[in-house]
Parts: sequence; C-alpha cells; structure tokens
Amino acid sequence: MIEVKRGLPEHVERISKVCIEGRQAAIGHIKSPENLRRYNKIFYNYDRIHRELDEANGWDGYFVALDNGQVVGAIGGGMIDKDKSEVYVLYLDPKRRREGIGTRLLNHLTDIQRNKGAKEQWVSVLKGNDKGIPFYEAKGFHFVREKDAYGNIEGEDYISLRYRREI
Repeated sequence: MIEVKRGLPEHVERISKVCIEGRQAAIGHIKSPENLRRYNKIFYNYDRIHRELDEANGWDGYFVALDNGQVVGAIGGGMIDKDKSEVYVLYLDPKRRREGIGTRLLNHLTDIQRNKGAKEQWVSVLKGNDKGIPFYEAKGFHFVREKDAYGNIEGEDYISLRYRREI
C-alpha cells in the first residue's frame, strides 16, 4: 500500500537515489553525462535534500511515496506568486512507473498548493522527455512556451517546455 507523506531525515538517501535514477531514466538519453552529474551533485546531494525536507519561502518541502516504508517516489514544489505554484521535482523509482504513484504524489502536492491559494500550477519539462510530457498532459497541463533549460552552461542548448494548468 502506497502512503504519501512529508519526507523525513530517514528518507533522504532514498529521495536522492530515486531522484537521480528517475532523472536518468527520464532524460538520460537527452542530456550529457556531465550535465546529469553536475545537476545531481547540486540538487540531489544528501545535505541539500536534508535541508529542504521542510517548508521554506517558495518551497513546500519534499513529499515521498512509501511502499512498506521504502521511498519509491518524491515530489517537491512551491508557491511562485500569491495564486501560482510550481512543481519543481517529481521522480519515481524507474521500476515503479505506471502504478499511479506519480499521480498520488502530484495530487498530494496540488492539494497543499491549492490550500495555500494557488489557482494555477506550473511545471518545466525537458524537451524530448517522453515520460514526463505525456504524464503532465494527461493531468491537464497545457504547453505554454519554450525556454532555455535551467542550469545550461556555455555550449549547452537544452530546452525546457513550460506547462500550466488551472487547479
């Protein structure tokens, strides 16, 4: 039975593992190994995840999907304006896709953001992410525009697709 709850210190290592492995499965065929390593080192290291378990300004904290106490998915997001929210991270254990876990996590975060006053929700998905794009479109997100992907350095031209939905 899948349980969704706020991430705790004992979940940090598995949150990191799920995010790194889920990201690799989703966009490893698009981004360079160097880019993946750089991003993982910045965002999915133990200390950063531990610091970001709880709420902060513009960040709702990490929430996890647990199966018998084991982290099988993680999500994080926050408010970007008084009535707008963002999904910043949503990854699953690649072996656990298509079980409804991502939907449960997204619904949980959406409820939190709606309770904070969000009327619309945004997400960025890397162009070519054939796992993320159909998922978000199935949840009612609509493509708005392209933009340079966050964290591009000189010589990188990755593109993010901005999606939004009313909530």
